[in-house]
Amino acid sequence: RLAARECTERLVDISTGDMQVSEQPRFKHLTFDGDCSQTDVPEGTTLAQTYGPRYQLFLIGAGQVSMYVANIARTLDYQVLVCDPRPEVLAQWPVEGVQLISDMPDDAVRRYANDSFSAIIALTHDPRIDDMGLMEALKTDAFFVGAMGSTRTSAKRRERLLQLELTSAEIDRLHAPVGLPIGSKTPAEIAVAILAQLTALRNQRDQNVVADFRPHLAVSQ
Repeated sequence: RLAARECTERLVDISTGDMQVSEQPRFKHLTFDGDCSQTDVPEGTTLAQTYGPRYQLFLIGAGQVSMYVANIARTLDYQVLVCDPRPEVLAQWPVEGVQLISDMPDDAVRRYANDSFSAIIALTHDPRIDDMGLMEALKTDAFFVGAMGSTRTSAKRRERLLQLELTSAEIDRLHAPVGLPIGSKTPAEIAVAILAQLTALRNQRDQNVVADFRPHLAVSQ
């Protein structure tokens, strides 16, 4: 089930050791049906643990920024997929341990990144490629959808996406410009900003950490 990117729940009866495994529609944190704080013998018997699929990062575009993002993401235990329909660009990809996809971005998003453990980021700077992937990504359950570009470019992108029959609520899910505002200029710095934002939002989701993206905090900390 995990290989198919499905959640699995394991129920353990701590009094007998019996175990049951079942499919779950979404990830849940570890739970216990009793209270063990007041006694050495806990009340209740069932411990429930959900196992979700590995987090994956789906990158649209095989350019220089994507290379840096992929390198950092792999150290953070993401499964990295890079989609680029341009064979001459994909052929130059140097980072090992990454799944390369030559499909059109919208088809690839539907096939590979349509779940809540996926993050999808468009990094080509080519609206013909980025927009195609984003219009599909914003309809998925992906926990993060982002796109690289300036504030002006991002505003124009939102206008284009509205014309592609996306709703305002769907477009509001888009993190653009993607990355924390740390004044990044080089591809490596942009990658750091992107992964910092992604890490904060992932921790907010998994650990109930409040992610504060105020610019003065991002710069000073």
